[in-house]
Amino acid sequence: MEQALTIFQALAEKTRLRILALLHEMELSIGEVAQVLGQSQPRVSRHVKILADATLIERRKEGSWVFLTLGATDVLEPVFMALDRWTVREPAEIHADRIRLQAIRNVRATAAEDWFETHAAEWDALRSLHVSEREVEAAIVKRLSVSPVGRLVDIGTGTGRMMELLGAGASTVIGFDRSPAMLRLARTKLAAAGLEQADLRQADFQVLPLPDRSADVAVMHQVLHYAQHPAAVIAEAARILDAKGRLLVVDFASHNREELRTRDAHVRLGFTDAQIAAWFQAAGLIFAEPVALAGELTVKLWLGQRPD
Repeated sequence: MEQALTIFQALAEKTRLRILALLHEMELSIGEVAQVLGQSQPRVSRHVKILADATLIERRKEGSWVFLTLGATDVLEPVFMALDRWTVREPAEIHADRIRLQAIRNVRATAAEDWFETHAAEWDALRSLHVSEREVEAAIVKRLSVSPVGRLVDIGTGTGRMMELLGAGASTVIGFDRSPAMLRLARTKLAAAGLEQADLRQADFQVLPLPDRSADVAVMHQVLHYAQHPAAVIAEAARILDAKGRLLVVDFASHNREELRTRDAHVRLGFTDAQIAAWFQAAGLIFAEPVALAGELTVKLWLGQRPD
C-alpha cells in the first residue's frame, strides 16, 4: 500500500507522466529530456528525483552525463497497463513530445553516420586501440567453438571482419550495417578473402530485415556502444535467433573515457555485466558467464542463448 501511494503521488503531475512516456521510448539524458519538454534542467531534475524516489525510473551517471531509464519491470508494467487502459486518445502534449524526440533521434543518428562515413577506412585500426585485436578475435572464436556456427548474422558488420573471421565455419553469412562506406569496404575485403557468397545489406540494427528464428549465431562486435536504445537492439537480435541460437556481444566494460563520446561518437561509455544480463533476460536469453580481456579499456564478451 505504501509503494502504491508513493507511485500515485509521483504520477499526479502532467510533466512526470510526460517524462515516463519519453523513457518508455528510449533512454535519455536529463538535458535531452529538458530539450524535449521545453523546460529548464533544474526543473526537470526535481521531477526526476520524485520519479526515482518512487522507483519508476533510474538515474545512471556515465562520465559527465546523467542518463535516465525506466525502473524495474514489475513496477512499471502495471503502471503502463493502467495508463493504456485509461487513455482513449494520446494527449496533445505527449504527441508533440514524440515529434521532438524523433528530432533528437535524427540528430544522434546523423552524427553517428557522418562519423562512420569519415572514418570507415580506418575502422579496423580504431577498434584495436585498447586491446589487441588478435587477442579479442581468439576469444571470440573460442567462445563460439562449442557448437557449429550455422547461420551467421553480423549486426553492425563494419568492414566485415567478423564475417571474415567466422564465415568459413558458417552455412550462411549475412552482414548488416547502416553505413554505405563501411559496406563498400566490406564487399572488397570479403571478396579478397574468398567470401563472395557473403550477403551484405544496408539496415538499421533496431529493425533487421530477417524473419524470426532465422539465425543460429548473431554477433555484435564493438557496436552496442553506438546504440541509442541498447535494450531494443538486443531484443531485436534475440528475435532472429532460432532455438539454442546464440548472441555474442563484444564491447567495452563500463568506463569514464568521456573523449570517446565526443571524439568517436560513442553513445554509451561501456556496459556493466548487470546491464547486459538484464537486457538478455528481458529478451528471453540465458546469460552465460562473461569473459573479460584487460587492456587500456577492458573488453567484455557477453554471450546469451535462446532456450531450446
